[in-house]
Order: sequence, then C-alpha cells, then structure tokens
Amino acid sequence: MTVVLQFSSPPTADLLRLLSAKGATTRKKFKHLPKVLVIDVPKGSVPAIAQLPGVRRLSPDRRVASHLDLTAGTVGSAIANQYGWTGKDIGIAVIDSGVDANNADLKTTTGPSRVVYGEDFTGQGTTADRYGHGSHVAGIIAGNGANSGGRYKGVAPESKIINLRVLDESGVGSDSSVIAAIDRAIELKFTYNIRIINLSLGRPIYESFIDDPLCQAVEAAHHAGILVVVAAGNQGRDNSVNSMGYGTIDSPGNDPFAITVGAMKTVGTANKSDDKIASYSSKGPSVVDHFVKPDVVAPGNIIASLRVAGSTLDSGYPGNRVSPTLYGGSANASSKYFTLNGTSMATPVVAGAAALLIQQNPAITADQIKGRLMQTASKNFPTYSVALDPVTAVSYTSYYDAFTVGAGYLDIMAALNCTSLSPGTVPSLVAVFNAKKGTVSLVSPNQVAWGEQVAWGEQVAWGEQVAWGEQVAWGEQVAWGESAIFGAATVINGSNVAVLSSSAPVAQSTTAGFSAIWGSSASWASSLASAASVLGRGEN
Repeated sequence: MTVVLQFSSPPTADLLRLLSAKGATTRKKFKHLPKVLVIDVPKGSVPAIAQLPGVRRLSPDRRVASHLDLTAGTVGSAIANQYGWTGKDIGIAVIDSGVDANNADLKTTTGPSRVVYGEDFTGQGTTADRYGHGSHVAGIIAGNGANSGGRYKGVAPESKIINLRVLDESGVGSDSSVIAAIDRAIELKFTYNIRIINLSLGRPIYESFIDDPLCQAVEAAHHAGILVVVAAGNQGRDNSVNSMGYGTIDSPGNDPFAITVGAMKTVGTANKSDDKIASYSSKGPSVVDHFVKPDVVAPGNIIASLRVAGSTLDSGYPGNRVSPTLYGGSANASSKYFTLNGTSMATPVVAGAAALLIQQNPAITADQIKGRLMQTASKNFPTYSVALDPVTAVSYTSYYDAFTVGAGYLDIMAALNCTSLSPGTVPSLVAVFNAKKGTVSLVSPNQVAWGEQVAWGEQVAWGEQVAWGEQVAWGEQVAWGESAIFGAATVINGSNVAVLSSSAPVAQSTTAGFSAIWGSSASWASSLASAASVLGRGEN
C-alpha cells in the first residue's frame, strides 16, 4: 500500500535505512517539503513504521476528497433521482441538533424552505443548529445541491424536513428531549406527511428494549406508521471489555422495530465493489436482548454535506471544510460544505432511501420498507478488511458477519426495482447462544419468552421457524417467500457455520468479553444521549 510519512525533521540516512528494512520503497520526495515522504510499504509493516523514532504521522495516500456525490453514486440514489424518485413531499423528522432552514440546499427551486417546521426541545429557545450536526444530516437526506451546481445532492432532494432540536451546542441531549420530539413527530404526522424519523444519536443500553424509554418511544412511532431509522453507534473499535467491538450497539438502535444502520467507507469511488466497513461502526448483537444489529449498512465515512459556519463542529474542525474549488467555486470563497464521519452520516442515507420507496408506493408500510431494504441490500463482501486510523496509525481488523454488516449494503435501485412486500411485521432477529454447543441460532423474536407480552403483530414476516442450530444457512428460507434477507456469505467470521470457537472474533478473548456480549445487563460507556458521529478526519 502507498502511505504518506511525515517526519518531525528531515529523515536521516539511518532512518531511511530502517524504512527500507521494513520493506518500504520511496515513491516520491518533495523539494520544498523535506519532512514529507511518500512510500510503498507492505500492510503488515505499517504499525512498525508508525512507531519508528522520527515518524510523526503516517496516513494512506488518499484522494483529495470523498464527497456526498460518491455516496449518491454508491447506493444508487443518483440514478433513482434521474428516474424521478426524489422523495418529493415526503416528510422526514430530523431529531438532532437543529437545522439551518435558510440554507439554499434545503430550499425549493422557487425559494421557500423545505424545512417546513421547527421546534426546540433543549430549553434553549432556538431551532438553529449551533452544533453543526443536524444540518449535515438534513443535507444528506434532502440537500438539492444548490450551492454546488448540483454536485452535492442528498438522497431525496425534494423531501421535506421537520426540524426537532434535541441536542445542544455540544451535541448532547437527554432521553426526555428525544422522547418529546418523537411524540411531536407522531402528532404532526398527517400535518406534514411525516413517514420517517431520523435518529442520528444514541446512548448506551441499560436495560431490555422492553424497559428502555427511548425504545418505547421508537415503537410508538412505529405503531403510528412511521419508519424510525437509527444510528448503530461508533464503538466498533471498543475492546475495553475484550469483546472486539461486538455488543456495542447503542440505544435506541437496539429496538427490534427500528432499522439500525452501520457505516461503510466509499474509498473515494462510486463503485461499491471496493467499499469497506468503517471499523468504528458499532457491532451487534445488542446487549441484554441480543438482537441481530445493525440491520443494514450505508456510506458514512468522510461524507460531505451542509456546513454551518461558526458552529461547534465547524470551529473545532476547520480542516473538514470542503474547498469551494471542488465544486466550481473560487478558492477564496467561503465553503458551503463540511465532512463528517460515523453512523450518524450513514443513517440519513437510509432515511432518504426510504423516502424514495414511499414516493414510489405511498401505501408501503414501515415494516415493508425495512424488509425491502434488507432483502435487496448487497451481500457481496470480503471475509475481512483492515482499516488504518490516519491520526493514530493504529490498524483495526473487521470481519463481515451479520453482527457487523447486518443484511448487507444499501442498494436503492435494487429496492426500487423489487416488488416484494413483507406480509407482516419485520422485527430484527434474535441471536440465541447455545452454551453447550458454542453455537448461535437466529430466531424470530415472537418465539422468545421476553418476560412480558410484546405485541409483535398478527403475523411476523420471518415465518414460524428461523433457527438453524449448528448449520446457520442465512440464505435458505430466512425471509418471506423464497427471497433471502441475509446472504449465504454474511455469517459469523466468514464461515457458514456459526460456531463461537476461540478463533471467532465475536468469542474472543476473555470470559469478561464474552459475558459482556451474551450475559450483560448493561453497557459500559457514558450515559448521555449524544450525536453518533466521529470527529476529525475519518478513516481510510
């Protein structure tokens, strides 16, 4: 792989010899940047090179920028828009840090804002986006590219945004604020045709979804016919309890009726064949209830969307501003766009996709949307991938199992071209661990005793039996009819047998880590509801 090395001082001959001994060969030197060197190096040597004395920073030789136009191309929304599927007049409630209603990207072609309603739930008396997160989310959903000559469009560029502000200028809020905002969205459903709620936020799980007030609010919206799209969280690298990042899904992403979204990296191209999972994307199963999460994955790394000048994120990360020269502007002009990373950014991609399906078929239900997006998601993944953090130079290995990528990678055109409709509710499956055999089965949640009655609906789309014992064939009769939600290759650790041996990442590496996934009653992180975005430069 090609990487860029930055040194604390021009490299000495001894340091260059050390690099050569690690397998590095010089690709480029710079006359006026003597402390920078571009090298080719074996991937396995990257951690050792990063630790060499005199090496200040190591980063991949990445493209100048990765933009939202790559996101649109990757998931198929650009083509869908050309066919007229733009989410026109579909209401999407963005429960976040506020939305910049005056941004040209969120206006109609005749001038009025498509942010049709705003309300504050923080007690600060403003719906403005002081943090800079909610506007970014709204742009990914509904931006029309007015500030970029159409280059940076959202997935559903004619949809309408309902701005419900629950996060303050630090990106922090509370359960009560989120619940109040969901309640208001339900109340305003028919006034603004609210069919979707976007929750690019979350907090740790402390109890079963049955008892979690955030989950209960999500289910109230679901029962009202609103699809709730939730960020999985960004703790996929967390190995603090030796769980290899498994069992890190946030609430309310653990709710079985929500569609929970993990983050992929577009790797600088619109071709999804080279895309990889973002190593920070939280993995399932959900602690306490063990739901198979996330449900799907979508682009979420280094995503360009709307900038809020002077906001907390904008002021704290000026390097994330997108140069106007990249969309035809002057180098001296003020940037209109900003890059962010995380499942926060992947979530609105799925929310926008849902708006296109609703425009195509207004009678489609929230469960049918979830089932369609899962069913048609791409199942083509490698067995594993290695990611490099550009700041710390630490590498992370991710395995493409169902707890990492769910049912697969969002494919909007496949979803629009599909006519399958689930016959009932589509709650996420439950992973049941057999301690004697060391195996995992996937079970329809209506077959599990939850301690009290859960209303799964008259018919659950998964059928009567979704448990395969030791041989978990994800592609055989998993969903309604003959279609498969989970592809045959999307299994634990890339195998077609879900055996939690000591070599399986979900089983490693200590009793404490294993207990954290399969036996815990709470997670181990902080307690505040907050935005599910990763700050800084993302990963490559």
